[in-house]
Amino acid sequence: MQAINQSTQQSTQQQTKQGQRIAVLGAGPMGLAVAYQLARDGHQPVVFEADDRVGGMTAMFDFSGLSIERYYHFHCISDTAFLTMLEELGIAEKMNWVETRMGYWYQDKLQPWGNPVALLKFNGLSMVAKFRYGLHAFLSTKRNNWKPLDNVEATGWIKRWVGAEAYEVLWRRLFDYKFYNYTDNLSAAWIWSRIRRIGRSRYSLFREKLGYLEGGSSTLLHAMHAAIEAHGGIINLQTPVSKVHIVDGKVTGLAYGDKSEQFDKVISTVPLPYVSRLMPDLPAEVLEKFNAVKNIAVVCVIVKLRCSLTENFWLNVNDPEMDIPGLVEYSNLRPLDDHIAYVPFYMPGEHPKFAEPDQVFLDKVRRYFKKINPALTDADFIELRASRYRHAQPICDPGYLDKLPPADLPVEGLWVADTSYYYPEDRGISESIAYGREMAKNAAKKAVA
Repeated sequence: MQAINQSTQQSTQQQTKQGQRIAVLGAGPMGLAVAYQLARDGHQPVVFEADDRVGGMTAMFDFSGLSIERYYHFHCISDTAFLTMLEELGIAEKMNWVETRMGYWYQDKLQPWGNPVALLKFNGLSMVAKFRYGLHAFLSTKRNNWKPLDNVEATGWIKRWVGAEAYEVLWRRLFDYKFYNYTDNLSAAWIWSRIRRIGRSRYSLFREKLGYLEGGSSTLLHAMHAAIEAHGGIINLQTPVSKVHIVDGKVTGLAYGDKSEQFDKVISTVPLPYVSRLMPDLPAEVLEKFNAVKNIAVVCVIVKLRCSLTENFWLNVNDPEMDIPGLVEYSNLRPLDDHIAYVPFYMPGEHPKFAEPDQVFLDKVRRYFKKINPALTDADFIELRASRYRHAQPICDPGYLDKLPPADLPVEGLWVADTSYYYPEDRGISESIAYGREMAKNAAKKAVA
């Protein structure tokens, strides 16, 4: 309530300043980037966030004395927009780069993964299958033009390159335990972008380098928050917007709580499935497109251990007894006092598994970890916690971007986008920052009547 009062009290002062008064919905990385750019350019952004903290999926939580992200994040050397933001905020020295390792759990064995030697030594594939898989990964990393893959279905594209054997061993479970019944209608361009991003995080053919911020994502989030406010912006937490007002094809403001405020423009960065609820007066054809967007949900278990599970940051998993495509041992990237691992269980939000209690997932993780590392005992598990996010990732089918309304909607003064809009890139902090800043510039320079 204090944040709401602050917004109301300062609104009159802001109207006397130069620049436009623009509402920003959502305080994840994209929403913060929008507000940051608007504030730097002399406008007055007012951010509305339903959560009690900024960050969205990058937000931190208190894990029994350890401040850490609810969902894991890492940074690649190709994350230009993210690295530029660090420079502008004066926190570039907080960035650390680490040589990381990958592993593959297959046929009840932990095998090295992620470089040509590991591929050649991998048990469970013929030499022909290894060659085809390696060639596909190499060429995907070198490819720059995604357009020819835009309308191509992903699993068929991969099978044509790597063959049935390599697909069955190395790809099928990654698809099946993330996308379930959506597996056979995904965009090849979208999957290719994920291969390329990781491939380009390598600083040699044999070495992978990933990055982390000292203090985690909160280092970036707090710096962006402070910069927005220092330039006259306002961030309202625990302030969900109930409706964006649209009158005669023009946005006039919005409602939150028992209040309404006028704004020159509104920029929404909340997940697209919420848009029709917030903006019921959009044109019917626009609402139909937003309502057609599908998302994958996640139950992410974070584990605090007394010892490491493996020596890998990434661990891909192909095991009939484990319903996960892999896990991330975060403390093998960012050094911490305890050993931290994330185990994401992805599934469509409508899948019955998503309704299962947290304890089901916690018990699975204990069982999986003991199988991967039989030396682990119950005493090695300090704590396990589960977080849920209903709209964790858009499901991008072939030609996905063409099916979305333009971010600059056919309503004067209204822009809508989420992580879908930088397709074919996968959701990421750097991509959200780049898109948010560009959207802010485009929205600010467009005249309204």
